Amino acid sequence: MSWNHYGFRPYVSVAERRRKAAKEMAKLAKKGKTIQPVHIEGRTIAHTFWGKAWCDNLESYMDYENRLPRGRTYVRNGSVVHLDIRSGEIEATVSGSELYKVNISIAPAAKAKWKRLCNECSGAIGSLVELLRGRFSDHVMGIITRKETGLFPAPAEIELKCSCPDWATMCKHVAAVLYGVGARLDQSPELLFALRSVNHEELITQAAAATDLAGKSAAAGPELAESEIGAVFGIELDTQTATPAPARAAAKPAKARRKAKKPAPRKRRAKAKRKVSKLP
Repeated sequence: MSWNHYGFRPYVSVAERRRKAAKEMAKLAKKGKTIQPVHIEGRTIAHTFWGKAWCDNLESYMDYENRLPRGRTYVRNGSVVHLDIRSGEIEATVSGSELYKVNISIAPAAKAKWKRLCNECSGAIGSLVELLRGRFSDHVMGIITRKETGLFPAPAEIELKCSCPDWATMCKHVAAVLYGVGARLDQSPELLFALRSVNHEELITQAAAATDLAGKSAAAGPELAESEIGAVFGIELDTQTATPAPARAAAKPAKARRKAKKPAPRKRRAKAKRKVSKLP
């Protein structure tokens, strides 16, 4: 792209950038690349508390604060046309004066920290139930997204690269991508575990080991014992209790039984028969 006589790139409207970006992304899609753009509805970037916590943590990095406002603008107007989050790595394409490639590397979480988090998350049976259902409870995500002691990376654990000519460590394109991660965590919180190169299924193992399922299933209700433990671990739980046999009707007194069964005297029957025969 040519530069003007003031040494700046000529202005390109957002609509024109989107048009060019869509054209380039379509070419990549035809070649088999899975394109994952970031779509923001309105001005709110993240809606869940863990997505917001990611953005709040990003804004706590004082070294980057002067680039963050432009990054918010870029992610809101759809400039992050591709965002792929993998184990310890973020790969993205951002539409600016041209398409820029962004690569962000994040160091694995320290083993001691991850072990402490697993131990802390295993403290409630409700957390185990949510994990077994494939969901992350507020209890778990509240611990995981806590500042400093959670899984969020510190600035020293992040390596930022962008193909743009900006000299800053965090340019507006990188900032837009990091905000895009917050939006993506809304739908897929497990991506945070992937970014820190830890296996979130270890939370289930740890919680199951620390929890007496047999002892606590009754407190959690029969629904837990059958649908959660039974279905997940592939066993059938017999929760039917023996039904008591219906009580027999109260026996009648012996005297009443004899009275009911006593036939009428023969003499009375014969007399009644004679009376009937005399009728005209």
